[in-house]
Amino acid sequence: MAARFCCAAAQSICSRTERTMGIRRKLFGPSQNEIWQQLCSEIGADFVRGGFWRGNRVQARVGEWMVTLDAYTVSTGKSHVTYTRMRAPYVNVDGFRFTLYRKTFFSGIGKLLGMQDIEIGDPEFDRDFIIKGNSETKTMALFMNETIRHLIQAQPNIHLEIKDDDGIFGVGFPEGVDELRFQVVGLIKDIERLKALYELFAEVLQTLCRIGSAYEKD
Repeated sequence: MAARFCCAAAQSICSRTERTMGIRRKLFGPSQNEIWQQLCSEIGADFVRGGFWRGNRVQARVGEWMVTLDAYTVSTGKSHVTYTRMRAPYVNVDGFRFTLYRKTFFSGIGKLLGMQDIEIGDPEFDRDFIIKGNSETKTMALFMNETIRHLIQAQPNIHLEIKDDDGIFGVGFPEGVDELRFQVVGLIKDIERLKALYELFAEVLQTLCRIGSAYEKD
């Protein structure tokens, strides 16, 4: 009798859980994990489950490079802000760095040390984006790639750059190793946008090799 009662209770809990998940799915759509696992199956990547201190992430290969997609949350005191980011460390041959983001009302306020504003000669692209780089020649060579420009324009929000490491609370890289990095506010669950980001990273890394700023075999 007790066993039948326990079994019935367990079935009732499972049924309520399934109904709750179904309601949430109708309201909010597929979960992050569902979308990111689908991404893995479509681009041949690995879905890596995180622990207490680290969330789930996607790891994909582009040639010799490892591209990592994850999300993290920062507390601002009264609220929390979630960021989606994609990163790929690589050996930076010549120290070339750039930062690219969409123009806003406040775009012209900040200046980056050692960086200059660069226009590439594409009127539409120059109108919509700000590019800062420490080498005009290398920046022009990179962004003259039509595929890169097309993939960047497909992103509704973008901040793409080459950084020296993950910062004081992240991973410190060896000398000569930098990181191609994308980061935006919010959790990206658009499968087509995520695939386009992966394609963008692949194209940028390969182009960095062609212009002599990265090694094809890291």
